[in-house]
Amino acid sequence: MAEQVKEKVDLNRVTHSVRAAQAVLQYGVGAMVDFPDQTLITAAPEYWNDTVKIYDDRFAKALGVDYFAVPADISYARFPEWYFCPKCRKFQPIALWISEYKKKVKAKTLESDEHMVKHMQCLDCHQDLVVARIVTVCEHGHINDFPWVKWVHKQSKKPICGYPSLKFKTGASGTEGLEGLSISCSCGASTTLKGAFDKDRFEKLDKETDASDFRCEGGHPHKHTKERCTCYPRTVQRGSSSVYFPVVYSSLVIPPYADKLNARIEKSKAFADCITVIEDEDPDDRIDTIKKRLPKWVEKIALEIGAAKSDIERVLSRKWLDEGNVEIDVTSVKYRAEEYEALSGEVSAPSGVIGDFSREGMPRDDYKLPYIKSVSLIDKVRVVNALIGFSRINPVMSKNDAGFVHIKETDTRWYPAYEVRGEGIFIEFEQSDIDEWILNNPSVMERAKRISDNYAVSFMGQNHPRSITPKFVMLHTLSHLLIKQLSFECGYSIASLSERIYCAEETDGKQMTGIFIYTASGDSEGTLGGLVRQGRPDAFPRIFRKAVVNAQTCSNDPVCILSHGQGRESLNLAACHACALLPETCCEERNGFLDRGLIVGMYEDKGIGFYNELL
Repeated sequence: MAEQVKEKVDLNRVTHSVRAAQAVLQYGVGAMVDFPDQTLITAAPEYWNDTVKIYDDRFAKALGVDYFAVPADISYARFPEWYFCPKCRKFQPIALWISEYKKKVKAKTLESDEHMVKHMQCLDCHQDLVVARIVTVCEHGHINDFPWVKWVHKQSKKPICGYPSLKFKTGASGTEGLEGLSISCSCGASTTLKGAFDKDRFEKLDKETDASDFRCEGGHPHKHTKERCTCYPRTVQRGSSSVYFPVVYSSLVIPPYADKLNARIEKSKAFADCITVIEDEDPDDRIDTIKKRLPKWVEKIALEIGAAKSDIERVLSRKWLDEGNVEIDVTSVKYRAEEYEALSGEVSAPSGVIGDFSREGMPRDDYKLPYIKSVSLIDKVRVVNALIGFSRINPVMSKNDAGFVHIKETDTRWYPAYEVRGEGIFIEFEQSDIDEWILNNPSVMERAKRISDNYAVSFMGQNHPRSITPKFVMLHTLSHLLIKQLSFECGYSIASLSERIYCAEETDGKQMTGIFIYTASGDSEGTLGGLVRQGRPDAFPRIFRKAVVNAQTCSNDPVCILSHGQGRESLNLAACHACALLPETCCEERNGFLDRGLIVGMYEDKGIGFYNELL
């Protein structure tokens, strides 16, 4: 377990800009970003200059914060810190390059570019500096520069000299691999990077000399603290996919939180003043302060927006005083059930005036599709995606997992997020038909069990035990097939569509059997209605049938359809990139738990396909 140390890491903040979604996904807090001039790491939210607040009361309470924020300006720290000159091959930390820079440049240049941001060059050679290609990461989420000085001296079996001056050279042909990458010191020590990527290399080096020189340094360059860490890190390439796994939660804004009055209140200046007071208050005194000041706040907001005081008080009380859903798991059945009820029409906004959520229930008989209980067209929906943390080396599924790194300090009352306004189609299936299908086809359970067994022995399965049911695999696979077909029909790119699978039993607290396909990209006014249009009775049955019929064949068949396990950790059966996989941003399950066989059947047994009668 990592122990926190009070020592602080210097944070060289340099501001760049990326898209809001990138700041929450692949370039979120703790991720390295390759800009044209240098490589930086996204700094912690405490260092962000300007943000635009996003409100989703239900989501915020579940995560224990007051609000979310989309970045207007993001701060970055310089990382990796080691740079070399491609001409003279001098190799040293950026702090030494800056020190030389300050001594050699004119005062006017120094005044406009004190930290060598605009002129990342070796002043002797006038060549742009090149950042180090490799870093070290550990299972506790730390990331550090490769221990260049220790490596060259330890490999050369020499003590570290007083003033190490390194040079980094590459082989003449560029084909020698790691053996062609050499590091030398002015003291005569010299070595290559051969063996640097071996998993236990650092531990072996320490055992040879009975030392602990290569243990993880506990670096969090995205913020101002170091941690004491006892494990040995691994060497990885800077751009490796294992360097950064963001943990992103998403939530639908549903009634009553989607009420138009909510938005009017949240946009008012008086409400912003209230938030400022609450943020400055001691956490233990917040509730008392809110209760004491609520009548005055209600009066000010009512005066500004012209709404009834009773309605404003109801909204503010729900925001700040209602204890429902406080810090619950947003992936839990209880949390998802509220969305399911809104999508299926079981609940509606009390005021009847919808702001961010609009649903139209469609007559089931108009679709003439088997096993479907209802179809709902969601003309307006707002989805909030929040970055809560990250991991390195291996992905995690929960903030309680070992290796999870919180992106913010405890007293920071918000998470970075972005919102999407769009549209969607919700399809609810008859549970009794699914039960009958499973009961009459033992092979269905066998195929689901094969996936479940593969998951149980996977890294994720060992940390998060979970039973993968035939119902879930069928719903998930059908969702992917529909997204592919809808993309073809309505013109949205596949990456702009996303899914939410609602699958649970009565024993879990709420029986859910549905899928929600929605647009995952759109501007502040939403989208143009193309997806909802394809969900109407004159179009959707044809699209649905095409999706099922097209699933019969795959360009990788018969290898794909006969597979006993493929994809990430063998979590798919008859599903590959040619037939059922989607871009990772579309899928809730990282493209796992898919099987066309449960939709269309197998060569030797068509009957196990839930929709084989459509073929």
